[in-house]
Amino acid sequence: MENQDSLTQLRMRINQFVQERDWAQFHTPKNLAMAMIVEAAELVEQFQWDTPAESVQLAPGKREAVSHELADTFVYLLRIAEVLNIDLIEAANQKIELNALKYPVDKAKGSNAKYTEYL
Repeated sequence: MENQDSLTQLRMRINQFVQERDWAQFHTPKNLAMAMIVEAAELVEQFQWDTPAESVQLAPGKREAVSHELADTFVYLLRIAEVLNIDLIEAANQKIELNALKYPVDKAKGSNAKYTEYL
């Protein structure tokens, strides 16, 4: 199998997968968002009852299960962006800029407080 290492290549591969199965008709933003949340819940389930240390040191089988749930969540995220024509790289960069304003280093460094607590 050819290495699909860029976001563009992965989007193209997912689009082809969807087209071959005639699934675009089901891929509304609502349906995709709901499916993504289901997969995210399955990811959370992998860590349920783990200690913080256990959640970092995964056994091989659990690591594979986590990777599958991450992939499922990621694919749905990419599909939502595709359907809505949102450039995720651009959106992420814009959000980082906004977060930098809300969480200035001098106030946020080493703190997990929400920005509203120190504004």
